[in-house]
Amino acid sequence: MKKTITLSAIVCTLVMNAQTKINYPETKKIDHVDTYFGEKINDPFRWLEDDRSAETEAWVKAQNVVTYGYLEQIPYRNQLKSRMEKLWNYEKISAPFKEGDYTYYYKNNGLQNQSVLYRKDKSGKEEIFLDPNTFSKDGTTSLGGLNFSKDGSLVAYSISEGGSDWRKVIVMEAKTKKIIGDTIVDVKFSGVSWYKNEGFYYSSYDKPVGSELSAKTDQHKLYYHKLNTSQKTDKLIFGGDVKRRYVGGYVSEDEKYLFISAANSTSGNELYYLDLSKPNSKIVTLIDNYENDNDVLDNKGSKIYLVTNYKAPNKRVVTFDLSDPAKENWKDCIPETENVLSPNTGGGYIFASYMKDAVSFIKQYDYNGKLVRDIQLPGVGTAGGFGGKEKETTLYFSFTNYITPGTIYSFDPESGKSAVYQKPKVDFNSADYESKQVFYTSKDGTKIPMIITYKKGTKLNGKNPTILYGYGGFNVSLTPSFSIANAVWLENGGVYAVANLRGGGEYGKKWHDAGTQLKKQNVFDDFIAAAEYLIKEKYTSSDYLAIKGGSNGGLLVGAVMTQRPDLVKVALPAVGVLDMLRYHTFTAGAGWAYDYGTSEQSKEMFEYIKGYSPVHNVKAGTKYPATMVTTGDHDDRVVPAHSFKFAAELQAKQAGDNPVLIRIDVNAGHGAGKSVAATIQENVDMQVFTLYNMGVKELK
Repeated sequence: MKKTITLSAIVCTLVMNAQTKINYPETKKIDHVDTYFGEKINDPFRWLEDDRSAETEAWVKAQNVVTYGYLEQIPYRNQLKSRMEKLWNYEKISAPFKEGDYTYYYKNNGLQNQSVLYRKDKSGKEEIFLDPNTFSKDGTTSLGGLNFSKDGSLVAYSISEGGSDWRKVIVMEAKTKKIIGDTIVDVKFSGVSWYKNEGFYYSSYDKPVGSELSAKTDQHKLYYHKLNTSQKTDKLIFGGDVKRRYVGGYVSEDEKYLFISAANSTSGNELYYLDLSKPNSKIVTLIDNYENDNDVLDNKGSKIYLVTNYKAPNKRVVTFDLSDPAKENWKDCIPETENVLSPNTGGGYIFASYMKDAVSFIKQYDYNGKLVRDIQLPGVGTAGGFGGKEKETTLYFSFTNYITPGTIYSFDPESGKSAVYQKPKVDFNSADYESKQVFYTSKDGTKIPMIITYKKGTKLNGKNPTILYGYGGFNVSLTPSFSIANAVWLENGGVYAVANLRGGGEYGKKWHDAGTQLKKQNVFDDFIAAAEYLIKEKYTSSDYLAIKGGSNGGLLVGAVMTQRPDLVKVALPAVGVLDMLRYHTFTAGAGWAYDYGTSEQSKEMFEYIKGYSPVHNVKAGTKYPATMVTTGDHDDRVVPAHSFKFAAELQAKQAGDNPVLIRIDVNAGHGAGKSVAATIQENVDMQVFTLYNMGVKELK
């Protein structure tokens, strides 16, 4: 793009008052008509989809001038930023992991933009191994992933530039930190799985034609890279014969097998394996359809431990032998229960993590499926971890909830004893706050859980600034976790509520499916009912209620604010999927069709999607909530054009005085790898925008 664009001609004068109409930058309309099943749909802001054009760049700059001009005049913006930085500024240390002769761990001194990877040798001497803060001057290049060879002598690490999902993979000798061989480029949605010390498997798409950040990518392939050879000679292992959007390869811990998962959407996958111990062996099919989710948990020789929701919507662990893998021969190792299962392995055991009403409990099993013990957790919240190599004698797990900062515990898998390993020193008194789980009734009578967090003694008078957060899609579960940004919100008298909507994974596959395709409206109804519950119980009122969500949650916010503009005062859709008629034409969007369906698959689906698509349901003459759309100009998962077009529609049609702004992070993507400084500023801006538009004059 050209870098010499001036804004003076298109940026209008700002009136610095939340209750006065803002003069937005002019967004031109160009007629563009698409026809779906005989119906013509105009798309006047189609030109904003071109992320490489000078006009789009000028529009982004102009919008940011208006948005930041508005935010800068909020009197307590700097005050809130100072408090958030102070609270954020504590040392963070990850659970350690052993590779070769070293013990590695991540550490952040508090406000470092990226966490630093340290290591200690057997004598306890500490050194920096990788410092992502040195990858780029502005902190926008991050460490995307890290994989060691089995003996720990080699490491492949990936980097993300500007928040993009595209990665580069760099190989290094662990002892000397010497970079060796080719830098592997154009890697996306992929891990790295080593085979011996000879090379590794990785996945990628063919380089897209057109914009790397928005062009469609839907042919995923698995490659093998042999060390010290050119990437051009990497061997294609799987993919390319038929279209598969997500392909991944994983080498078993004993390095005997390569397991390959292949999928066309975010739900359901085929499964294959390759016997690496036999030269010239062929890929063998284990599961040849996309009807269920199937993941190899582990193997003992040719005995496979598989996590599946086949005939088990809440998942189970089954075993079978590779010599006879037919489903009728599968045997339950850990049977399905009424709660959703998510297992891990470490120290020679299987750890079954369950969710009951979005809260964790853990059971430890041996490999014969015999219960060893129920693991005592520190409280009610979310526990994660317990993973490790088979011979590990100490494992680690984390525990958190909405008022408890994440604490790491060590765990002895033989005795079952745990101890605090790392407790963060956060300037936040958890004892002053409480989290309460409630169950409310959605439109069709379904009971939905929600956790509401607030300061003890809060008066239920309908005047508490409240953020209602939701997601409701892709089998994702919202479980309790601590957030510095939310802690600041609570300190200032705010209420924070999280609803566990249908479409998520909190109650297994049936719960997920109840919020997909022609049932997607259930998700929006669940969120609307959550807001109505908070108002009815006088936690808040429409004048003090904000709705917030990102990605699929951005769609949620966009749909609810267009369906019920009267319900809330503030809307915060982040990196949202907002043009539902065209989402599947960008990057990997077509893979989301299991949840959404597409506008092209049938007339019924087109009409249903059009009925809630946020971009297509902004109506002239309607008073919409104060809205701040947020996105990143390098988001190549949910392309920023979604947010651009939605903001343009809102600005053109907003009837009331509530502001409609779009805040566009430059050199930022969908969220992963974002610098601490950028993350803090974004959270500050969302909170001050919310409070200011609720009429809050000063902070508590």
